[in-house]
Amino acid sequence: MEPEVRVLRLAGGFGRARCLLAAASWLPCVALGLSLGSELLLTALPAHHCGSDPARAPSTCLPLSYPESVPHAGSDGARPCSRGWYYAQSAADLLRSPVTQRNLLCEDGWKVPLEQVDHLLGWLLGCVLLGPGCDWFGRRAVFVGSLVLATGLGVGEALVASFPALLTLRLLRGGALAGASLALYVARLELCDPPNRLAFSMGAGLFSVVGTMLLPGLALLAQDWQLLQGLSALATGLLLLFWGFPAVFPESPCWLLATGQPARARRILWHFAKANGVDPEDSTEEGSSLAMELDMLCAGHPQPRHHSVLELRHTHVTWRNALILGFSSLISEGIRASFLHSLFPSEPSFYWPYFLAAGLEAVATVFLLLTADLWGRRSVLLLSTLVLGLASLLLLAGTQYLPSWTVLFLSVLGLLASQTVSALSSLFSAEVFPTVIRGAGLGLVLGAGFLGQAATPLTKMHGRHGFFLQHVLFASFALLALLCVLLLPESRGRTLPQSLQDADRLCHSPLLRGRPRQDLLPLLPASLPGAGIQLVQEG
Repeated sequence: MEPEVRVLRLAGGFGRARCLLAAASWLPCVALGLSLGSELLLTALPAHHCGSDPARAPSTCLPLSYPESVPHAGSDGARPCSRGWYYAQSAADLLRSPVTQRNLLCEDGWKVPLEQVDHLLGWLLGCVLLGPGCDWFGRRAVFVGSLVLATGLGVGEALVASFPALLTLRLLRGGALAGASLALYVARLELCDPPNRLAFSMGAGLFSVVGTMLLPGLALLAQDWQLLQGLSALATGLLLLFWGFPAVFPESPCWLLATGQPARARRILWHFAKANGVDPEDSTEEGSSLAMELDMLCAGHPQPRHHSVLELRHTHVTWRNALILGFSSLISEGIRASFLHSLFPSEPSFYWPYFLAAGLEAVATVFLLLTADLWGRRSVLLLSTLVLGLASLLLLAGTQYLPSWTVLFLSVLGLLASQTVSALSSLFSAEVFPTVIRGAGLGLVLGAGFLGQAATPLTKMHGRHGFFLQHVLFASFALLALLCVLLLPESRGRTLPQSLQDADRLCHSPLLRGRPRQDLLPLLPASLPGAGIQLVQEG
């Protein structure tokens, strides 16, 4: 047994204290879910027409025609509306949004997907840059620091006046929220023992869905996007007020022990042991106590040992697991827009795709909760990737020939599979990466997912001309990922690897486990170990 695992077990294992802390980490997911889902709400486009013709039906960028003699007219005798836009109804219950405030339509319409890409780029950079910070400075330091930045940037975002400043603040705030979400995910996982990791991780996912579904109601109360952003900053400020205390969000003792900081871990483990009714000074039946184990660790590792994610180059298996899981996350997030486009060929209202995606995320979370421990992580990931690839190929080849109910079924099934692959890739990567680089490794996998999400607004910037090619590309990648998943190890029921060497020992195992085949009539009985040597000498 590893010394770190033995120390955690001597502190009472996954007792009352660790269970309460892991459950308390669910509540911040509501505020993080609110912030992550806000971009679709802020960039929703309401029905609109030119202000000089209110009786006209909602139209596109050229609602009025002018004679060709009018200056600045287009080749078709029409020119953009210059008399101001009239918005017939609110989008997503916001009477005032960045789109309506700055009239991001027609020649300025490209700014809407630019803002969406900017928001996703912030989350991507936050995962990639603050992930290593979790491994160098600690999970708690990154979480608290990210909440401080997110609160300040949220207030600035609510008061911003210019569009470039809005882009800058949304980029920085997205990165801060990504760092807080990543640190919270890793700290929660390291608090749990193997039988409870799945339940507490999926519970956090359900709380994040609750935050996503509460966002439209909050927008209905606020009516203004700047007030909504102020409420979001207030939510992160409240998180900082409560979860900023070490008693509610302590540093991960698993990370402290893995990086050679047992002196810092002593106080936290002492608290865990006393909360679980264990005396740290009492020896167990093996003659060891928590105090004795910590003293030996302090004597063996006087200086902290930090590792870089670049050390993955020297591993044999872990780098391959990182590539496969990052590839799966990229595909699952990037192909989701293809299923939504098949489900809603025309521009739908805001609510249908928003609540459908949130509801399917909840269904995928419950599905993982019921199957990932029963069948194993790799088997469920393989099944979900298979369904994802088949649904995308069938929609790609037969959308024009299939009945409408079949297209509906395949689109919903593909969305559900993509949500499952995305959630399981995050959990899987957190379980196979070692503690010393878990933050950086999980940040790379999550960053790949946000990169896949950014493909959709990038396509919209070019008028959706590359949408079909994007669908073909991700459908092909899904089939390739299906073969790569077979190379992953199974992490169900295993303790978290602490070092890079521990992670390299996680070799892949056969999908179907059975009793090893044995010869019924061995050539040499086990009671005659020297018989083989004797036969060789006689020959």
